[in-house]
Amino acid sequence: MSRNLCITAVDGHTGFTIAELILTNNDFKKEIGSVIGLTLHPHSEFAKELAGLGAKIVPHKPGRVRDMAQTLKDSGADTLCLIPPAHEHKYDLTTELIEAAKKANVPNVCFISSAGCDLAERNRQPRLREFIDLETRVLSCKGNSMTSTGHSPVVIRAGFYAENLLLYSQQAQTEGMLPLPIGQDHKFAPIALGDVSQVAAHVLTGKGKHGFSDQHRGQLIVLTGPMLAAGAELATAASKALEQEMKFEDISEAEAKRVLHAQSKSDESELQYLIEYYSLVREGKTNYISTTAFHDITGGHPQEPDEFFKVYAQKFKLKTGNKRRKTNGK
Repeated sequence: MSRNLCITAVDGHTGFTIAELILTNNDFKKEIGSVIGLTLHPHSEFAKELAGLGAKIVPHKPGRVRDMAQTLKDSGADTLCLIPPAHEHKYDLTTELIEAAKKANVPNVCFISSAGCDLAERNRQPRLREFIDLETRVLSCKGNSMTSTGHSPVVIRAGFYAENLLLYSQQAQTEGMLPLPIGQDHKFAPIALGDVSQVAAHVLTGKGKHGFSDQHRGQLIVLTGPMLAAGAELATAASKALEQEMKFEDISEAEAKRVLHAQSKSDESELQYLIEYYSLVREGKTNYISTTAFHDITGGHPQEPDEFFKVYAQKFKLKTGNKRRKTNGK
């Protein structure tokens, strides 16, 4: 039986990438009857591209749970990939979606959360910690006899996306530098967005007698990249991939905020999330990897940092003029 899948926040990178993969990969596509893309920005480029691939784009109109529940019912969705939107009111909007899913009796829910949220402190990393509160809301549906929502839940805690390093491509291209506020000693394991999307696609298209595949149903899946790296080790991986020297610079949190505000078009809440994640690294709370679930679910190996830098080589390589100036300056 084909599955009718609703993916939220498809105007963002995570939602778009998951939807695109399912719509273009025949192994996933054949398991899906329809893909509904729920978005706060139905006229965005991502939404238009997904519509061209066959997704039905539905505007996300926040404010009334009853209306959102009706939207989900009308879509015929039996599966929800719930991605908190990049928005200053992320928590409230996501809570509304959870309540709407309950009223609409959507049985299969895969919630995209954040690795590290369980280690975040409410007074120091509130944007990270709120993912714990949202996970609780999703999982509490399991024991609610008034709805079938939560009958088949999965939570994916995705680690720090390696693509966030693209925010520093300007410094890489002009100075040969990766400036990150993570300290000198502690490590983290960035994961490629495509790897997170692969796991999500397997979960969302997997089938069992209770909804999602029994291999996935009820799982709390933590995903990180395969390599623990301090800043200098990331720079070494970049140097190897780019075949030119890249150095790491440990910058202050204040400087990181200035860089992010100057170079990113992301929502303010997303920038705060990044700053909070960097603080987790400095506190030594990200010194672990979690790749077992990726291997078990996909049968593959997540992308190594040097592979990531090869993929985005043109974004990080020093521009020719800058290399020449460095050479002449010696």
